[in-house]
This record gives sequence, structure tokens and C-alpha cells, in this order.
Amino acid sequence: MTIGAHLNNHHRDTVERIFARPPSHNVEWRQVVSLLEAIGTVTEERNGKLKVELGPETEVLPAPHGKDVDTQVLVDLRRMLSQAGYAPPGSDPVEDERSRNYGDSRWGKPT
Repeated sequence: MTIGAHLNNHHRDTVERIFARPPSHNVEWRQVVSLLEAIGTVTEERNGKLKVELGPETEVLPAPHGKDVDTQVLVDLRRMLSQAGYAPPGSDPVEDERSRNYGDSRWGKPT
């Protein structure tokens, strides 16, 4: 899928910043939430975290303390967007080895 097949230019810009190398430190949480709502299913949990269902994955993302997302959230977003077909052409494959909370009481390595 070409990036932005049905995304507006704000969402395309957010995807480009998420996949920027070196990682961009000015990806705003509100822009990420807007993107995820446009392409997936987003549910806010009672603890303030977002449960995101996108393509084959469900991820629970913590809201940042400031307005910008941290590096680990960028890694999670890159993986999710890549697997759902939203990675920009020529972007590097995403490798992530950490254990995660899948949002449904499952923990483990990424699938």
C-alpha cells in the first residue's frame, strides 16, 4: 500500500515523522491519536491508556507525560503501521524484542 492511500496530508505527515531516521522527537500524541482513529479502532481505557486495534495487532499505548511520544512508543507504532501496510516505501523493517501487554491479559513477545 502506498503511504496515504486514504489518509489526509496531516496523517501522512505524522506517518512520515513516525518512520523518520533518526527518530523524530517531535511527534505529538494528539496527532498520533488522530492517525490511529483514522486507520484503526481506538478505545480509551479507564487508566488513560489507549487500546489500539490495527491490522493484525492490538496494542495498549500509554499516554505520554508531555505532548510528544517517547522512543518506545515510536517503535511500537512503526511495527503496527508496518504490519498494517502503512510503512513508507523503502523504510527499514521494524525489529522489536521486548515483552508487551496485548491489552487482553496476554503478555509476551511480539507475534
